[in-house]
Amino acid sequence: MEFPTTYRCLSQNEFESGEYKIVPIRYQDRMDIMTWRNEQMYHLRQATPLTPELQENYFQNVVSALFDQEKPNQLLFSYLKNGECIGYGGLVHINWIEKNAEISFIMNTELEKEEFELHWTTFLKLITKVGFRSLDLKKLFTYAYNLRPHLYPVLEKNGFDLKTRLQDELEIEGNVIDILIHEKQNPSLLLQLRKVTRSDMNLVYNWSNDPFVRSQSFNQEPILYERHCSWFENKLKNSSSLLLLNEFKEVPSGLVRFEVEEDKTIIGIVVNKDHRGMGLASIMLKKSCRFYFKNFKQPVWAFIKDENHASKSSFLQAGFFYSHSEVINNVSAGVYKLEKL
Repeated sequence: MEFPTTYRCLSQNEFESGEYKIVPIRYQDRMDIMTWRNEQMYHLRQATPLTPELQENYFQNVVSALFDQEKPNQLLFSYLKNGECIGYGGLVHINWIEKNAEISFIMNTELEKEEFELHWTTFLKLITKVGFRSLDLKKLFTYAYNLRPHLYPVLEKNGFDLKTRLQDELEIEGNVIDILIHEKQNPSLLLQLRKVTRSDMNLVYNWSNDPFVRSQSFNQEPILYERHCSWFENKLKNSSSLLLLNEFKEVPSGLVRFEVEEDKTIIGIVVNKDHRGMGLASIMLKKSCRFYFKNFKQPVWAFIKDENHASKSSFLQAGFFYSHSEVINNVSAGVYKLEKL
C-alpha cells in the first residue's frame, strides 16, 4: 500500500525552523527509528527490543491508521535536517476532551552527546506550534525518568515548568527511578487584552519609539513626545480608533491598533522588546481581531514591508491572507487582509 503523508486533523502538516523541519512520520524512516529506540531503551517506556517485523507491523497497522482519523491518539513526525531524518517524535496520549498531550522525542543516538540541547530546543519549538497553534491544545507536558538530568534545563529554558515529581515510582535494573513531569500552558491562555487608558500613554510612547519598531515603520523618524501625547488623547476620544493593550502573565506585552474607516480598517502591532521571539505576535493578533469583529464588520488590512518576514509570518498565522503589493513612501510592501468569518 502507499503510505499516507498528511494528517487529516491538521491544516498544516509541515513545520520548519531554518534547516530543520518536522513532517508527518515517513515510512522510509522506520528502520532508523527502530535502531534509535533500541539503543535508547534505558529512558523509554519500551520493555523489549524492537524487531524489523514488529516495526513493519506497527507502521502498517497502527501508524498508517492515524493519518485519516479526526482525533487520533497520537501524531508522529520525522525530524529532519536538510531533508535527512535525524530524529522523530510527536504528540502522544492526546486527550481531546481536556485538550492536552504528552511530547515524545528521540534523536539519532550519535547526536545525543554533542547536540542534545540544540535538537531538543528545535523540536520543542516546532512541536509546540502543532499543539498550540494548529490543535489549540491547552497544555503540553513531558514525562521523563530522572536518568537524563540535562533534559530538565532545556525544558525550563523553553517555558516548561516542573509540575510533579513522582518519587521512587519505578525500579529499573535494580535502580529506583523518579518520574518528572514538566508542563507548558498554551500562551494564549496567559494573554489578556484590554482597551488602553490614559495611564498607558508613556508605555505606548516608549514602545513606538523603540529603534527596531521605527525601522519597520513606513515613517522611520523618531516620534516627538508632545506629538505622541496629542495623538494618544485624540485616539482615546475617537470611536473610530481601537487600541488594545495585550498583557502576558499580567505584564504589558504589546499593542494592537485598529483605525476604522468607512469601508475598511487598518491594523498595526507593536510588541514589547522583552516579549519578542516568544511567538506572541500571532496570538495577540488573533485575540485582538476577535475582539474587533465583535464591534465592527469592516475587513482588516495590514501593510507590511517586504523585508519584514517575521511580521508577515505572524499575520499569516493569525489568519490573514496576502492580497496584493503596494509602494508606500517608496518602499515595497505586501497588503494582507482578514475578514469576519
